[in-house]
Amino acid sequence: MIPEFSAILRAAKAGDEHAVAMLWRAFNYRVVRFLQASVPDAAEDVAAETWVTVARKLHQFDGGEIEFRAWLFRVARSRLVDFQRHSMRRPQTPIDPAALPEQVADDDPADAAIASAGTDAALALLAQLPEDQATVILLRILADLDVEHVAEIVGKRPGAVRMLQLRGLRRLQQILTPAPPNREGVTR
Repeated sequence: MIPEFSAILRAAKAGDEHAVAMLWRAFNYRVVRFLQASVPDAAEDVAAETWVTVARKLHQFDGGEIEFRAWLFRVARSRLVDFQRHSMRRPQTPIDPAALPEQVADDDPADAAIASAGTDAALALLAQLPEDQATVILLRILADLDVEHVAEIVGKRPGAVRMLQLRGLRRLQQILTPAPPNREGVTR
């Protein structure tokens, strides 16, 4: 929860760029992590498109912080679907990084790598799930949304969302729990 969310939202809706930046700082990392599960190489780009849409349509939004998060992730999922459709219609050829000029980073890449190692491992685990299960788990945990809001975002009933979450969590448990050895002492 963001302290004084209502005041920040009112200011952002009135066009205060500082207030919009505060919303971005509070929620962008969650949006990017959510998108990384589906499009790891384009998550930042899709997140940027999400925030362009949010900024353009913010004056239409009405609700509190939870409703804002639900709306934000609905927009993010919509931009993700648009990106995936566009990518299927117009595949792109990746550029060889060796062909790009070298630039010195302002920060320490080692610190960034250490900070993202846990997140990368979690996203790698979620990538092993069916997409609908991974999406539900990310929206429930990362976006901190309740079942009703997640159901609205993914277009399913709350019971289906609960089942997807349960199946996804059980599958993650299977992945993380080593198989017991059989009678010969060999792990299956």
